[in-house]
Amino acid sequence: MTLRLGDIAPDFTAETTEGTINFHEYLGDSWGILFSHPADYTPVCTTELGTVAKLKDAFAKRNVKVLALSVDGLESHKGWVSDINETQHTEVNFPIIADEDREVSALYDMIHPNANENFTVRSVFVIGNDKKVKLIITYPASTGRNFEELLRVIDSLQLTANYSVATPANWKHGEDVVIAPAIKDEDIPAKFPKGHKVIKPYLRTTPQPNL
Repeated sequence: MTLRLGDIAPDFTAETTEGTINFHEYLGDSWGILFSHPADYTPVCTTELGTVAKLKDAFAKRNVKVLALSVDGLESHKGWVSDINETQHTEVNFPIIADEDREVSALYDMIHPNANENFTVRSVFVIGNDKKVKLIITYPASTGRNFEELLRVIDSLQLTANYSVATPANWKHGEDVVIAPAIKDEDIPAKFPKGHKVIKPYLRTTPQPNL
């Protein structure tokens, strides 16, 4: 199955380190991140899961729930979590799916046979509170993810979902944003009372509207 942006994220029920979870029920009204790991007890994954645990407050501030996946079993996961806590000086505070049968991996197309026939690549899915897929990123197994970048993207996704704006290259929370081309010049003052700049007729900026 190939997922695309705007698709409803496939629902599933799975065993995790925090018990049996139904994905859509777990998300509730929250946004979500589902991300996969090639295997337990791998060095890059260990640093990634530790990093995510340390960002708990940052995700909670954005109403985002996190769910990880590895194709190893539950007992392996539990031992691995102990290692993560020890080596990364944190406490894993989110569920890790035990996907030994590869059912969830298949639903989300996380196994790329030309990379590896048995293990998942580093897939990332950001899912909105409407259960639709908002972002898909795929990393090779050898490259660790940048979770600060994922937080930046979530800030952009949540902002642009509620305002007629887009975020420019390298945008960060608090910086100016681009007014959507569909907004007519005469309508800008009412929609964006903080003011705006016209750089080109198609490139108009305004301060971030939700601050």
